[in-house]
Amino acid sequence: MLRDNMKSWSDSQSDFYNSDQEDEEEEMIFGENDDILEEMMDLSDLPTSLFACSVHESVFEIEQQRERFEALFSVYDEQVTFQLFKSFRRVRINFSNPEAAARARIELHESDFNGKKLKLYFAQVQVSGEEGEKSFLLPPQPTKQFLISPPASPPVGWKQGDDAMPVINYDLLCAVSKLGPGEKYELHAGTESTPSVVVHVCESENEEDEEEMRRPKQKIIQTKRPDLTSAVLQ
Repeated sequence: MLRDNMKSWSDSQSDFYNSDQEDEEEEMIFGENDDILEEMMDLSDLPTSLFACSVHESVFEIEQQRERFEALFSVYDEQVTFQLFKSFRRVRINFSNPEAAARARIELHESDFNGKKLKLYFAQVQVSGEEGEKSFLLPPQPTKQFLISPPASPPVGWKQGDDAMPVINYDLLCAVSKLGPGEKYELHAGTESTPSVVVHVCESENEEDEEEMRRPKQKIIQTKRPDLTSAVLQ
């Protein structure tokens, strides 16, 4: 009997703790949902104007139809104003607050008016220059823009570096100077897989000029006049 009493007491305690935990979980869930709903219902970022597209022609031509059209939106805001664009068959509806514009968009979008469905869209929000610049990505810092070819201008603090001294192989110059005209000098011996590297010393230009001067000049032979024919002689 004592065992049964202990069992029933533990069951009652577990039920009590489970009910408390469920209440706490429900409070956490519904509390989070309330915060999410408040964020979703925040309409301050929405525009206060709507555009009605493909409006029936009678709205622009008949005053009664225009008043009937305006009455649809006056229900949501008494201070609403209208701008008619007959050429584009559009009407801009300006509300005093974004809440009224959102309600009208939700309830009147694709509603029937004179046999045509109203197409309502939010107008684009015009932001100032400073706010517009903040909404876009900023250009990269100009620290490495000089790498772009062709560079517009060198970066701040850039200085032209001095050219390094050329490397002169004096051993090669000495070996070449010892060679005479027409001789050759093997720099690298050839193997089965690589060719040999041989330097041939050319003759000087002065010697070639002297040889040309020594050669006799070729005599130019004049072309002989053709013999006259008998017809020309007569």
